[in-house]
Amino acid sequence: MGKAKTERKFADNEAHAVARNLRVSPQKLNLLAASIRGQKVEKAIADLTFSRKRIAHEVKKTLESAIANAENNHGLDVDSLIVAEAHVGKNLVMKRWRPRARGRVGRIKKPFSQLTVIVREVEEQV
Repeated sequence: MGKAKTERKFADNEAHAVARNLRVSPQKLNLLAASIRGQKVEKAIADLTFSRKRIAHEVKKTLESAIANAENNHGLDVDSLIVAEAHVGKNLVMKRWRPRARGRVGRIKKPFSQLTVIVREVEEQV
C-alpha cells in the first residue's frame, strides 16, 4: 500500500544539500553564502578553502555534499556545475544571561543557522 512518491521540488538539472544547526548567526553566514552564489563549483571550493572565516569549513562540506548528490543521485556532470542558490535561514536561538551591575541582567543570544545550497548544471557556451 504505502505512500505515494512525492514530486521532485527541483528541476532535473539541479541538486541540493542542507546543513542545519550551524553555530553561527545568519547574518555572518549570509556573507559567506553571498561570496559563492553564481560561481562555478571549483572556484567556490577554492574560495572556501582559503577563507579565514571559521564557518567556511562547514559551508564547504555542504557544497561538496550538493556536488556529490548531483553526481551520484542525479547523474549530472560535475565540471559544468554552478552554485545556483545559497540561502540562509534562522534556526533555534539559545538564550543565556549575564549578571550586570545593580542586580540587573544582560541577555545573550546565541543564534544557530541553516544553509541550503543548490547546484545547477549549465551547458558550456562555445
